[in-house]
Amino acid sequence: MKCFTVYADEIEGRIDPLYLKNISIIKNPKTLFKLVPLGDLLKDKVQYGANERAIEGNPEEDIRYIRITDIDEYGNLKKDEWKTAERADNKYLLQENDILFARSGATAGKVFIYKKEFEKAIYAGYLIRFKIDENKANPKFVFFYTQLKRYNTWVKSIQRPSGQPNINSEEFKSFEIPLPPIGIQNKIVSLMEKAYSQKKQKETEAQRLLDSINDYVFGELGIKFPELKDKMTYAVNSDEVRNNRADAYYYQPKFEEVEKAIEKGKFEVKELKELVEFIPGYAFSSNDYVHTKGTKLLTIKNIREKSIDLNEVTLLPEDFYNEYKKFQVKKDDIVIAMTGATIGKSFIFNIDDKVLLNQRVGIIRLSKKLNNLFLLAFMKTSIFRQKIFRQSCGGAQPNISESEILSINIPFPPITVQNKIASEVKRRMRKAEQLQKESKEDLEEAKKEVEKIILGEK
Repeated sequence: MKCFTVYADEIEGRIDPLYLKNISIIKNPKTLFKLVPLGDLLKDKVQYGANERAIEGNPEEDIRYIRITDIDEYGNLKKDEWKTAERADNKYLLQENDILFARSGATAGKVFIYKKEFEKAIYAGYLIRFKIDENKANPKFVFFYTQLKRYNTWVKSIQRPSGQPNINSEEFKSFEIPLPPIGIQNKIVSLMEKAYSQKKQKETEAQRLLDSINDYVFGELGIKFPELKDKMTYAVNSDEVRNNRADAYYYQPKFEEVEKAIEKGKFEVKELKELVEFIPGYAFSSNDYVHTKGTKLLTIKNIREKSIDLNEVTLLPEDFYNEYKKFQVKKDDIVIAMTGATIGKSFIFNIDDKVLLNQRVGIIRLSKKLNNLFLLAFMKTSIFRQKIFRQSCGGAQPNISESEILSINIPFPPITVQNKIASEVKRRMRKAEQLQKESKEDLEEAKKEVEKIILGEK
């Protein structure tokens, strides 16, 4: 618990503690330049986005539908999860330098600036469009200012404490930014664009290294990955039906091609159940959760696209760690998501904290016969992903059971070959991690330079 003093004449319509704690920092930033409300820089009224349903589309022909989830923490547009809208109204078409602010949900305050090189796009209802008058400010300067610490502090403070955080258009318009002369704005834009470009280059190289692991592993295992295509019609004989599966997708011919590719590799093939112990998570009750110091609970929400993230974690009573020993997550365990959008995502657990495992996530614990990084490398290949897709049950929320995971077969080379593959994979992963780390550090340095300029130190 933290205590602080707020005087009555400092309260302006809000009495929630987080807002009052930070408001003086937000309202009185150190700067040489005049503070101007964002609303005073507009050339048009702000506009809320379209309330349309996102559907699958053709990027070559359709208009993209930009949603909050399509924008990353740096304001970049993600390439995956491309969607169009059921109806694309031209009044929502984005134009060069339009700025979108996310108004609701866990990502309220996220910002995106539209550029001419992006495809034709409209935007969704949880986003608000701001059009900056270029006679008053460089729109790119406004965008880059929202990437700085003061804006992030404002976002956390202005959000109303509720189950669904939100910031309305009037609150966004009230946010004051330092407005230097246009020459200094352009200098800041140039500095930040260079940093973003360098960040992108390093991230592209990091991704190239990670993508190369797939082909490297296949090469060492002697696997030739087939070209896979879904077929609209195919026949399945009754004696081919197995594992109590009657769903058509399970019997897509492409899956048999995957199995044959593994069998034709250099090494023998074994089912996972012959090589590992599998421990499914436990269904802890929300009544067990605590809000103070306790044992961390790893849930499906902590399995992210690229890592395990325990920054926002559920806590259980401390004595639960020893009471539920079976569900302790130990170093070098492989953790696998068993449901949802991240189904099949797997990572080696290398965190020192005491952690228990919740339902919908599983632990793969290896014997000495198997190198955990070799297994993880294979689990990240396109072949293993196809196996997960086949074994998982369909529906709105795909899921895969313990028995379905353990029935997956994998190449089983001698431990010397496993170690060789693991060593090279580790080298590539470490290099990629270093590049990703450097890309973030370079951007943070650029932000510090910008803050110095705004303070008048440069």
